[in-house]
Amino acid sequence: MSESVHISQASFKDLNETAVLFNDYRVYYGKDSDLEGAGAFLYGLMEHRESVVFLARGNENGKAAGFAQLYPVFSSLSMQRSWILNDLYVAAEFRNQGIGHQLLAAVSDYAVFTKSKGIALETGVGNLGSQRLYEQCGYVRDDEFYHYFLNL
Repeated sequence: MSESVHISQASFKDLNETAVLFNDYRVYYGKDSDLEGAGAFLYGLMEHRESVVFLARGNENGKAAGFAQLYPVFSSLSMQRSWILNDLYVAAEFRNQGIGHQLLAAVSDYAVFTKSKGIALETGVGNLGSQRLYEQCGYVRDDEFYHYFLNL
């Protein structure tokens, strides 16, 4: 049965719980645990309004269950804002309960509210579960453009 959750935009009062989830997310992707660094990183983004974080909480217990983090980008050609969905994470105990879908719906609603062109994201080639989730929520895999990155 699906966990009933409440999703809201995270604020400074949510920083500690969000940092725990963010740290767990980084560990999931093979990074060393650094809770203090995670909190400082998120604090800096919030302080400078460089990202928007949505936090999912279980309605029954209020426990932080997952988060999604957006970064703004702008298209010179369309002269519109878009968002990069850079991070999406649901804590292990809350997975397979529809929380990822709910976070993606909140992200989509926010993009519409901010009159954005769209939402971009990347996921690992082998991350089939996430690919299914994104495609179920209407995301389309880009086969028109190659993505490049310069490591510095």
